[in-house]
Amino acid sequence: MKSLLKFITCGSVDDGKSTLIGHILYDAKLLFADQKKALELDSRVGSRGGAIDYSLLLDGLMAEREQGITIDVAYRYFTTDNRSFIVADTPGHEEYTRNMAVGASFADLAIILIDAKQGVLVQTRRHARICSLMGIKHFIFAVNKMDLIGYNQERFLKIEEEIRKLKKELSLKNIEVIPVSATEGDNITKKSENISWYTGIPILTYLENVDVESTGEEKDFYMPVQRVCRPDHTFRGFQGEIEAGSITVGDEVTTLPSSEKALIKSIHMTDKNVQSAVKGQPITIQLNKEVDVSRGCVLTKDTKLVTSNLITATILWMDDSELTAGKDYFVKIGTKMLPGAVTEIKYKIDVNTGEHLSTGFLKKNEIVICNISLSEKIVVDKFRVHKTLGELILIDRITNMTSACGVVEDIFNSENKKDKIAFQYNDLKARGDVFEEFYYNTESLSLSKYKSVSHTYTVGDEIPVQGESYKYPENVDILVLRDWVAIKVRHKRISDIQSIDRYKYTGVPIVNGRGFAVKVNSAEETLEFLNEYNKMKQENEVEFLNKWVNLETYRGVIFHKAQMDVL
Repeated sequence: MKSLLKFITCGSVDDGKSTLIGHILYDAKLLFADQKKALELDSRVGSRGGAIDYSLLLDGLMAEREQGITIDVAYRYFTTDNRSFIVADTPGHEEYTRNMAVGASFADLAIILIDAKQGVLVQTRRHARICSLMGIKHFIFAVNKMDLIGYNQERFLKIEEEIRKLKKELSLKNIEVIPVSATEGDNITKKSENISWYTGIPILTYLENVDVESTGEEKDFYMPVQRVCRPDHTFRGFQGEIEAGSITVGDEVTTLPSSEKALIKSIHMTDKNVQSAVKGQPITIQLNKEVDVSRGCVLTKDTKLVTSNLITATILWMDDSELTAGKDYFVKIGTKMLPGAVTEIKYKIDVNTGEHLSTGFLKKNEIVICNISLSEKIVVDKFRVHKTLGELILIDRITNMTSACGVVEDIFNSENKKDKIAFQYNDLKARGDVFEEFYYNTESLSLSKYKSVSHTYTVGDEIPVQGESYKYPENVDILVLRDWVAIKVRHKRISDIQSIDRYKYTGVPIVNGRGFAVKVNSAEETLEFLNEYNKMKQENEVEFLNKWVNLETYRGVIFHKAQMDVL
């Protein structure tokens, strides 16, 4: 069975993407007789003076032919003696970057065309960055239109040096730089006699032989559930595609996020019972007992997957309207779709230089690092570890249009929250949410963090005593009970960080690690408060909090602008 390679062509407007693929199809004799004849007839009325215009094979939309550019993503399927291919020919104009990103999301390899007369452009960098963002690890940089510069080697070497710098900047894994002429066929399907100084192989030969099989960390079995199949009361199956690993009848699997365990009773592939299945196969799994599983859940074996409702992601913004922190969207990760909000825009990335730029909003076709809060905990992972559970799209809740696509860079869960230190001095460390902003989510009817704060304060630092949802006195004592640390704040600055064992009440207001007021007014009450905390059992926590703390004194509940808009 021939292997399949999925690749994408991209580059700036009129760089020759459609012409290159059309020439591959024509030279490799991959056209039906009627297609070849139609191409030759259409070319007679084209812009090449009767010479064959290979781009006509891919620029299928009438609007594209009228404008001479590719607008939509054109998919083509072809096979050579060595391999099968699916190619996505994508638009080069910046206005259609979102279309190009869609094509990149499916591909294993990218051919990025560069006009030999112009060299590496901003759009070249944009496409390379987006392809890398989408997980593409193999690149061909085709330096096109070599015929128009007289096949000049010095010009090619100069462009090649620019590409090498781009490779380093974007940490691209595998690249091949090939001088070509898409219209004349140089180095497309066979070695060019006009470029005798080039010692490498032509593009088609490279495509037929490149190994794009993943060597990443995805080894253990996991399958996101797409559908629960129940044709009658005797059968309940979970359908989906295996994203990694293999599974056999009798294996024990864990269902996430419920963390229930069950044995594989049967595996069905189309209308057949099979004993085992591997990565890439769509199957139906029947378990030996009832479990809490629905669309969006994940079946796993021997994985370390976790659940979380807060992620950091790199996204490509594709909407005409601007992105600002606090906006609500539907977030689709794996087979799960749920409400979520962009809670913080950390910085955007300059497409040309890679520089990190501080910003409060994002415009169309810009790339940004942001925090996203989800309405509930779901199975999610970093894109570089588990691709399917680390790629996402944001969907506008009113228009239902895709506003952004991106990948998960980091996740926050109960295991790594302990590393988030709010206060530190010598060996003393204390966690706390004193400076976190909160908002009321009218969709999920829950109180959620609006802006997570990661700064660590120490003795001498000035703290922010006022935010959108909190206002503390300039003199206050913060008692972080879970870490048994007291932080003394005087005139908005931390004067001391000490163990609570050494702490003495001095009449200054006290708040706990969440920023809630502690209802004590004397040293005796403070001691009673601390003693009751030490004796408190987990089931008595609500009773303890109701007695000793007050949320409303220094904190309030705010509605972010994005939520207010829907009231």
